[in-house]
Amino acid sequence: MKKVAVLGKIPEIAYEKLSQHFQVTMNDDVTPMSKNEIVEMVKGKEAILSILSDTIDQDVMEAAAPDLKIIANYGAGFNNIDVETATKKNIHVTNTPVVSTYATAELTMGLLISLARRLVEGDRLTRSGKFEGWAPLFHLGTELRGKTLGIFGMGNIGKKVVQMAKAFEMKIVYHNRTRLSEDEEQALQCTYVEKEQLLKQADVVSLHMSYHPSLHHFIGEEELASMKPQALLLNLARGPLVHEEALVSALEKGVIAGAGLDVFEFEPSVTEGLKALDNVIITPHIGNATVEARREMAEMAADNIISVLQGGKPNTPVNQVKS
Repeated sequence: MKKVAVLGKIPEIAYEKLSQHFQVTMNDDVTPMSKNEIVEMVKGKEAILSILSDTIDQDVMEAAAPDLKIIANYGAGFNNIDVETATKKNIHVTNTPVVSTYATAELTMGLLISLARRLVEGDRLTRSGKFEGWAPLFHLGTELRGKTLGIFGMGNIGKKVVQMAKAFEMKIVYHNRTRLSEDEEQALQCTYVEKEQLLKQADVVSLHMSYHPSLHHFIGEEELASMKPQALLLNLARGPLVHEEALVSALEKGVIAGAGLDVFEFEPSVTEGLKALDNVIITPHIGNATVEARREMAEMAADNIISVLQGGKPNTPVNQVKS
């Protein structure tokens, strides 16, 4: 019987589906395994179901060699996997796209509303006993209506954010590696602009692109300086897209008004300066942390493994390998 290693504790549906066909070894601890533990677990396995916190490099692949056929990542991202090495070794790499779309877009809007209306600040203020009654100019926020939302990365999540933002009567500009078709732009009622224009025009800048080393510090000191003083920055993509030290400085000096971050440059560590600021909301990488999304992700990862180990093709491939 073929063997599968599941490196993290994920919804039970994955184990149920995989165990119908294969011998499954699963890490039941919520704590991520060390590299040495991963190397030991994957020995002799034909498939690895990894999670985003697992680094799957050449050493791990060689530990499973020559049997390893597929690395199914539990997450839309896959920068934790050495895809180039996997491709050279003819190992399929898959991810779990699309199913995170609604949950992540929903959290984007939650962070945006919370920042604009200063909800977290208000909660802290009220709990601390500083609320002394209604007053005309007390704890004012801003409305989203009529504001310009600038989106970097118009994939599934970016498009869903656009749809949700339209309910708040926001204007949309976007920048993407590949421009959408004219029909898509009309359907979404969004306007393509260059990076520099987006930063200058947007009241809210929201990051939704996948990470590549060429995009490291995509938002740094120069970019922050070109944004509006009242602008808000949201990052629900990947932490290293934002230079956090520059962001702290910009927030402290009032270069921009606030930030909502669900991912961090040195995750799981959070830059200390961010924690001290009232105009920042930080959440613990929970973009797709809903019961519904996480179950669908587990099913998708399991289905990729089943398909490949039964001689078929992966449903959501990241790379292309020889047949």
